[in-house]
Amino acid sequence: MTSVSESIWIDTPVETAFEYLDDPYNHAEVTPSVTNVQNVDRLDNGGKRLDCTYTMAGVGLQTELKQTVHEPNRRMVFDMYSGIDGELDLEFTTVNGGTEVTYRAKYQIPSRVLSAVVKPFARRYNERELRTALENLKQRLELEGESEE
Repeated sequence: MTSVSESIWIDTPVETAFEYLDDPYNHAEVTPSVTNVQNVDRLDNGGKRLDCTYTMAGVGLQTELKQTVHEPNRRMVFDMYSGIDGELDLEFTTVNGGTEVTYRAKYQIPSRVLSAVVKPFARRYNERELRTALENLKQRLELEGESEE
């Protein structure tokens, strides 16, 4: 199992950041590799189950995400099922009047042979993906905050 983690501070209340990412369609707006969000179902725990396409190195993987943890304004965790299985964990913390969002991803590349070749690439790719998603989230939420003033 490989894991990557990134954090960013956003000048917005924790409730705003959580609410924004609580909408699965917004993940596709801020995460470059996520597209075609569909079949969104609400779960008994308050979370969601959805299908989407996750693209890595030009290959689109049909992916199912199931939210196993839904703690409003604190945390959301998704199990990911596709060619690369894993877990996405988003944590929201109030810091200096804004929100620190920490995005962790753990994933398993299926084959040992494939893993030896792909693992270093996948790690760098996913680190960039998390960083870009968080920077896009920051830009979107801070610009929305400015337009409301």
